[in-house]
Amino acid sequence: MSLSYAVFPLARPTFDVPFATEMKNQAFAALDRAGIKTIGPRDLLFDADAVNQAMESLKGQTFDLVLIMQITFTDATMTRTLADVLKAPVAIWAVPEPRLGGRLRLNALCGLNLAAHALKKSGHDLGWLYSDPKAPDLGPDLRALASPKVKSSAKAPSSKANEKPHDESTDEAVIRALDAIKDAKITVIGQHPDGFDTCAFDEGVLKGLGGLSVNRISMDDLFSRARGIDAARVARHHQAESDALGNLDEVDADQLDRSLRSFCALEDVQAETGAKSLAVRCWPEFFTDYGCAACGPVAMLNEARIPTACEADVHGAMSQLLLQELAGEPAWMTDLVDLDFADDTAVLWHCGSAPLSMRDPASKAEATIHTNRKMPLLHQYKIKPGRITIARISQAGGENKMVIGGAEVIPAPMAFTGTSGTIRFDLPSRQVCDTIMDEGLEHHFAIAYGDHRAALRTVAQRLSLPVLELC
Repeated sequence: MSLSYAVFPLARPTFDVPFATEMKNQAFAALDRAGIKTIGPRDLLFDADAVNQAMESLKGQTFDLVLIMQITFTDATMTRTLADVLKAPVAIWAVPEPRLGGRLRLNALCGLNLAAHALKKSGHDLGWLYSDPKAPDLGPDLRALASPKVKSSAKAPSSKANEKPHDESTDEAVIRALDAIKDAKITVIGQHPDGFDTCAFDEGVLKGLGGLSVNRISMDDLFSRARGIDAARVARHHQAESDALGNLDEVDADQLDRSLRSFCALEDVQAETGAKSLAVRCWPEFFTDYGCAACGPVAMLNEARIPTACEADVHGAMSQLLLQELAGEPAWMTDLVDLDFADDTAVLWHCGSAPLSMRDPASKAEATIHTNRKMPLLHQYKIKPGRITIARISQAGGENKMVIGGAEVIPAPMAFTGTSGTIRFDLPSRQVCDTIMDEGLEHHFAIAYGDHRAALRTVAQRLSLPVLELC
């Protein structure tokens, strides 16, 4: 059967454009080899204007599928527009990248995750593929994208029947976690970025989860506070970071000063608002309006047991708070940025925001700059080997649920700059990926060391949340 795809290769100019162009060209070559006719421009589409022009070029043409090439990370805005306007079957093909220890050059898997959540939320069915365009025998997978996936049934959230839940009356950790969120406040600094449906929240829903409430602080307010921080206080934190990271003098001094001032301002906001957790819009204004990265300050707050989520992700911050209380030590909110189905491993990463206590003792703690924006402060190190619990209070599919998983951080070379860890899920990585994409789960997960899954199931039970077992 002859197939025709309207193809939209999406990318962002802040990533590695030459490498993205190479991967895009290889992806089109794979489609050509598969005998699939492609319609539309073969250029990377960096913004809404380019996508709109590409859609205009389709007028009067017929096609079997809208194929979105997720060449780099993008938010879900353009993807959602394509699905809404073209009203045709949609599939997304994200391309992996090698783990070379350098910058995350594409981050396409995370873009696929974000898009899958947005499309599922808006009622669109989605086909997807995560594969290297140079992979042999890719043709059948590419052609299969045009055929509706046959699913046995929706994966129903459920608790593990063979595991007895904790009795919260005798489990101090469960009681501590439930007490932590009871009538707790989460302070949100700014708003989540456009196209990040994964970070949206409903205050009414939060109120029903133990009485949680939200305070709001503007970015301008935060930056004004940061500019007024006493220099002696900044100097104390500079010394502490220098002791921890060693190479602090290698990053831009003025930008570093602004990062440390941001940390102090966030500390003050947390104290003044009585917040148990923070959710911070970490870009682009930290870079464009104030001139520093928020990642290092977020790592410092996490280490101080003020669980702090990037991208103003309130549910992420709440998930961190729960895990922190169950574990009795800092939690971290992270992205899943790579999967290797061949060796069954995955990479968790988030810029440079992991708490220092998660550092692998064999990995040197360093100060570094944001790979896309080229500003400090970021922490850089691998996280330590060991058992971790993965959790998220999710809104995927329009239903509140507790997502729970288990994995092992394994010894491996640093995959990407910043803070990251190579893991092996308790289930095959392909199966985990199927669940994430088919369920449209959010792209942020909280992690903490130790096995806290049974306790999380009890917490979920007490909050009347169904449980989705990720792995």
